Amino acid sequence: MLKLEGISASYGAIHALNDVSLSVEEGQFVAIVGPNGAGKTTLFKTISGLVVPDAGTISFDGQDLLGLPARERAHLGIAHVPEGRQVFSNLTVLENLEMGATPSRGQAQWARNLERCYAMFPVLAQRRDQLAGTLSGGEQQMLAIARGLASSPRLLLLDEPSMGLAPIVVDLIFERIEELHRDSRLTIVLVEQRVVEALDPCDWAYVLDVGHCVASGPPEQIMTDSRIRQAYLGMQ
Repeated sequence: MLKLEGISASYGAIHALNDVSLSVEEGQFVAIVGPNGAGKTTLFKTISGLVVPDAGTISFDGQDLLGLPARERAHLGIAHVPEGRQVFSNLTVLENLEMGATPSRGQAQWARNLERCYAMFPVLAQRRDQLAGTLSGGEQQMLAIARGLASSPRLLLLDEPSMGLAPIVVDLIFERIEELHRDSRLTIVLVEQRVVEALDPCDWAYVLDVGHCVASGPPEQIMTDSRIRQAYLGMQ
């Protein structure tokens, strides 16, 4: 479904990604882990069109993505839930979801997707008329994920959904993400600092470090490699 080959990207003189290649099959749950500054967020931004790579190719279902602006990639079914939530603070919960449904796929399945979002996160239904900026951090993260789902995506990119949240809220959000994948077989790519939580439900994992892909494989292989655990995942 998604294929990156030889992707390099930089911010001025800072090289964020260096010759990164990866692939994601339809229906897979893929985790991308690694230390801060590894290039994980930049990788997502190159996929969604927010960063233009210096080299390499990106294809989605065989179609070249680099020739398409970010808004067109959303119409193909790529949804990017960004780091830090970035909800529309001055819009209500429902209006945020309506913004997420802007792509043609979301418009066509709006009623079904809204029902699914409210079923996944009932608190959003309770607060549908509340301004998003007045929600708690956990509720804003739920809204950010639901906004991505409102677009009726084929590929969901989740960037650090646990960031800044209490452990009990993180557990709930990871439970919902796992349920989403299990029940719908939606293709999910997750960037996450909480390595154990990221690797536990996934089918395949990539480890990034200073812009390089240093390892890839099934989660069991990543978790049992002592070199990777100590050098890149901060685990003993």
